[in-house]
Amino acid sequence: MRPINLVMTALIGLSLSACASKPVAPISTGFGPDPELPPPSNRLLPRVNVAKAEMWPAGMVPSPAPGLSVTEFVKDLDHPRWVYQLPNGDVLVAESNSPPKETSGGLRAYVQGKVMAKAGAGVPSANRITLLRDRDGDGVAELKTDFMTDLYSPFGMVLIGETFYIANADGIVSVPYVDGATSITETPVKVFALPGGPRNHHWTKNIIASPDKTKLYAAVGSNSNIAEHGMEEEAGRAAIWEYDIATGQGRLFGEGLRNPVGMDFDGATGKLYTVVNERDELGDNLVPDYLTSVQDGGFYGWPYSYFGQIVDARVKPQDPARVATAIKPDYGLGSHTASLGLDISEGRASGMASRFGRGAFIGQHGSWNRKPRSGYKVIFVPFDADGPAGEPQDVLTGFLDGDLARGRPVGVLLDQKGGLLVADDVGNRIWRVAPQSVPNP
Repeated sequence: MRPINLVMTALIGLSLSACASKPVAPISTGFGPDPELPPPSNRLLPRVNVAKAEMWPAGMVPSPAPGLSVTEFVKDLDHPRWVYQLPNGDVLVAESNSPPKETSGGLRAYVQGKVMAKAGAGVPSANRITLLRDRDGDGVAELKTDFMTDLYSPFGMVLIGETFYIANADGIVSVPYVDGATSITETPVKVFALPGGPRNHHWTKNIIASPDKTKLYAAVGSNSNIAEHGMEEEAGRAAIWEYDIATGQGRLFGEGLRNPVGMDFDGATGKLYTVVNERDELGDNLVPDYLTSVQDGGFYGWPYSYFGQIVDARVKPQDPARVATAIKPDYGLGSHTASLGLDISEGRASGMASRFGRGAFIGQHGSWNRKPRSGYKVIFVPFDADGPAGEPQDVLTGFLDGDLARGRPVGVLLDQKGGLLVADDVGNRIWRVAPQSVPNP
């Protein structure tokens, strides 16, 4: 065995056994408006507890909550990450993964690369958006065809009028769209650059439209865990951008959000919500990922503090003045759950929305550095008049099969007929969940 492999094996063993004698509080303690935040626990390496990716055997499906059914909307995709539905009912899925990027090198990067490969995140990006059409309304897509190809790690998608916008890993591009089209061959035009660069640590770029369709909001993750490469590499990152379509100008809308991904507007309050992946290497129960409304001009702590004004002593230099303005997130989603997908049910009148009521459906991709593992499910967080409140409810589970990850949920989308579509990037499928009393269309 080569020396680096010996060292890596030893360090992984240390990370797996570190603090083994200390009981880990249940993942539930990291949920809610006031999650429990234990003292930080620093390690030489983050804990490594990877569930090996191994696709669903024939006939095996995730487990829906009581009263729900799940069907295989489509299979044989290539790392599906995000879903979007066009007005005519066609479903678009971004098949995408990280673009080639520069790493910092060294043992840590080597270990992290091996971890991601085992977790199913090491495949090349298909760089494609695929169109799915359910012609006969039975809840299964009969048509699967390339809609757009040769993109650059596409993720978020939005149609406004006759213009289709895509968030690539380095910016927002647009193309003309004709209703009912099954493919677009025009060359995309970049309309707004987003921070990318050779490292591009958190590469996903999501976009949504404002309720009046005059603006786009773009979520951009940080370029590191805690700005260990310097704040110069973080310019414009860990943030949500607002892009004005008419003027072509953009501005920072919310900052200090380590890795925001899913976004949605709450129709009842008009607030913009996002789910955010928080920092690593502080222990099994730090720091909870979260769901929060985003205030215009608000700062949410990263990298200097978390859950408001709790200072992360690892970050040097600190910025006490900035920390003093840090806003506490609305609702913890459990540590290391990798909460990515978000769809708020407000304004929907049938199917899953009527079954669960007002609240947020959230796709939790799942941990790679917590023991016991967390996430690997779709949950629902109920809302009261002021926002997220109450206990989370399981919607779709069973993605973990012992030490195997049969799938990992990413994007979630309430479709036009009341079902919930779930992109599963390890299982290479999209699942559709619906109440048993409301059959698949």
